[in-house]
Amino acid sequence: MQVIQSLFQFVTWAVTAIIVAAIVLIVLRSVINYMDLNPFSWLAVTLRRSTEPVLRPVRATLIGFRLDPKFAPFIAILLIIVAGYLLIQVVATVLNTIAGIIFALTSRQLGAPVAIFGYLLFGFLGFYTLLIFIRIIFSFVGVGYGNGLMRFLYWTTEPLLGPLRRMVPPVGMFDISPIVAFIIVWLCQAAVAGTLLRGWPPRFF
Repeated sequence: MQVIQSLFQFVTWAVTAIIVAAIVLIVLRSVINYMDLNPFSWLAVTLRRSTEPVLRPVRATLIGFRLDPKFAPFIAILLIIVAGYLLIQVVATVLNTIAGIIFALTSRQLGAPVAIFGYLLFGFLGFYTLLIFIRIIFSFVGVGYGNGLMRFLYWTTEPLLGPLRRMVPPVGMFDISPIVAFIIVWLCQAAVAGTLLRGWPPRFF
């Protein structure tokens, strides 16, 4: 169990370090652009090459929504933070499921097989929530159905989001069916924790 917790802490540290580095690069590029320094200097070219893969799709999305593309660095920073958070949550869900199964196998308590199934189901529901969230982010930045990962997200989440979209009316121009989906999955997790995992810790970290 200690190894799993150490692994989670390492992943959290590594992802946080990458997020900070990406934010620093984007901020430095914005500062150089604001100060109108030589755009052909080594620093300016390096920053442009390292940040353009992130800023380009965000800029294109803002233009598509008829918004000022100058806000692209700020939006990109927010998306990087959200993406890092999602990655940490995916790792936490997987490792928590593994830790729960190991805990149930080594506890020698009655109901361990039921608890193992409960941990698998609890982890699956948490992972499914993340898939919905990732699909929302991908849709916002303009990732189309031609992308392989987007097709996978559509295939896995549409069985829940599709019926909800037909039953739940949009609020203005906003589709609130994902919010309803989050609530449904959260209630299912609470039901699993209160039945299959009663007396067992649903989360370890």
